[in-house]
Amino acid sequence: MNESSRAPQALALVLEADMDMAAVLSLQLETLGLGSRYYAHSRPLLEAVESRAPTLVILGLEHGSEDAIALLRRLAATGYRGWVLLLSGVERKIARIAERVGLALGLRMLGCLDKPMRLAELRCCLGNLRVGREPPAEVHGDPVFSSEELDLALKRRELTLHYQPQFELSSGRLSGVEALVRWAHPELGLIGPGAFLPLLSSDQGQRLTRHVLEMAMLDAEAWHREGVMPSLSVNVTADDLGCPDLLALTRRRRPGDPPLVLEVTETAAMRDDLLGSEVAARLCLGGLEVSVDDFGIGFSSLARLQLLPISELKVDRSFVRHLHEESQDAAIVEAVALLGRRLGIRVVAEGVEDPGALALLDRFGCTHVQGFGLARPMPAEEILELGATQDAMRASTAASGAPLGSTP
Repeated sequence: MNESSRAPQALALVLEADMDMAAVLSLQLETLGLGSRYYAHSRPLLEAVESRAPTLVILGLEHGSEDAIALLRRLAATGYRGWVLLLSGVERKIARIAERVGLALGLRMLGCLDKPMRLAELRCCLGNLRVGREPPAEVHGDPVFSSEELDLALKRRELTLHYQPQFELSSGRLSGVEALVRWAHPELGLIGPGAFLPLLSSDQGQRLTRHVLEMAMLDAEAWHREGVMPSLSVNVTADDLGCPDLLALTRRRRPGDPPLVLEVTETAAMRDDLLGSEVAARLCLGGLEVSVDDFGIGFSSLARLQLLPISELKVDRSFVRHLHEESQDAAIVEAVALLGRRLGIRVVAEGVEDPGALALLDRFGCTHVQGFGLARPMPAEEILELGATQDAMRASTAASGAPLGSTP
């Protein structure tokens, strides 16, 4: 519709029934460094996806008689590996269903913007694309790796860790860190987990978990020697929790060590034979804690939740992101925080991008927070400096240039 005469750094394909809306979007994309092409019908758009390999596909959920959710399935069937952004003028619940369908199909969803969208909102949504003139800090594409390459990376110990800080909301102190794996590829640079974790076999996944645990505990010991003792969270799968080897990996922990928290997604945690198993019970008896990650997007039995040996719920970022704009999101976060208090469980709000939401999260009863708006994942040595700061959350947010507002 409005391609630049110069070769664009990235290309967006847009399917939108409202031509005026498409025109505005095209100008906004050009401002952000993307060229764009507009399509009124899905068939030519899908053909262009296969022939042009765009960086971004933008789909309006309201597109005449065409079913945009079915279109997501057709888009996934093309093998498209770029990003997908939805535009919606419908009820947010419908938009969220569409987004979840896209994620389930393996599409790289950027979320959904309400019409009419503002340039600032679009810029925020497209942050992962790293468009413009600045080189990316990480590889955000989807390079294809073989099983042999992943095995070699494990043997060469090229998989490294960054840590996402977690803060106690009442005091602002650094209370914990979440270990996040990165691949320091010798040729491609630092690669995010989305490019290789889905390719791991079950055996490779369990080897990676052992590797992450070993590295994270070594880093935690170094922090401990310097008087910085955040809790340490490591993401594990259902297969990991069912593996007795997990106990052996954590036996070297000493009395007085900060908590070691194993994070499992809500869907996996609610399996009948998972957290009620002998292994999970023995983990807790051995001094480990279990956290339910992404809480609120699965289908939990509250009765089962009461019986499981868990110490933490992490409210999914999809509810935290629009806390001020969506009353239903706010109600869900408040209800989860109340549930956590009644069960004696910590409640962590993850994905905090706007520090202005902290006062509301505190009022709801969330005890801990984490997110890019407070601190981005960082190497182990930077955790020492952050942990030595009395009000680490305020210092970290001030360094990023984001205002804390009325944060306690």
